[in-house]
Amino acid sequence: MTNFLDTIFNPWLGQLFNLPIFWAILIICIFITLLVTVVYKYTTNQREMKQIKGDLKKYQKEMRETKDTKKLMEIQKKALDLNMKYMSSSFKSTLYTFIPIIIIFAWLNMHVAYQPLLPGQDFKVTTVFADGAKGNVTLTTIPELNLKNTSTQEITNNQATWTLNGDVGEYKLTFDYNTEEYSKNILITTEKSYEIPQYPIKNSKMTMVVIGNEPTHPFGETFNLFGWYPGWLATYITLSLIFSAVFRKIFDVY
Repeated sequence: MTNFLDTIFNPWLGQLFNLPIFWAILIICIFITLLVTVVYKYTTNQREMKQIKGDLKKYQKEMRETKDTKKLMEIQKKALDLNMKYMSSSFKSTLYTFIPIIIIFAWLNMHVAYQPLLPGQDFKVTTVFADGAKGNVTLTTIPELNLKNTSTQEITNNQATWTLNGDVGEYKLTFDYNTEEYSKNILITTEKSYEIPQYPIKNSKMTMVVIGNEPTHPFGETFNLFGWYPGWLATYITLSLIFSAVFRKIFDVY
């Protein structure tokens, strides 16, 4: 999946990852929001949409001013019907852009959600277990990685953790637990790329394998809002709301 999406998007967007991650997200957000705005404008009847929005504003004003309960209910029904008509009219435009945007988001998630594992840099690998799990877990790697602790770890507080490092390359981690065996691929690279760090496991007391890729914080590692450090998706959504309002104003979109 990763290679397929990289083949599509890397030739024309991949160079953006040479920039600081905030600027890469900003430029991609501008491009996608502009595209969505233009598609929306030319796949909807803007005269009709303008009329609907005007009528909705009129009904909202009437609802604020009326004190007659029966009349208020009638106006609310008219406003609801208009809202449904507005959503129905914009649905066609949404269909044109929804799938491409989801595909772009999947590609972005493979490149900007986490920091890569760098060559020679220590990282942790953790297996997470359900309550009550006991015993040992053995980790083997192909090709061989440098292990900073023993390959066999005892489950403690529902976890077993290893510290590793290695050279640039793709590696296969194999975890042996009781009679069960699970594998997870990882990537060590200087590029902005990685394998998705979380690997959920079903029907086992071993519930998850977590690779120690650090999450990306586009606004910087110290910026936070009451202890919350925005990730790439929150950053993208915030920027897209801003640029959507700007582009709708510029292109006179309703």
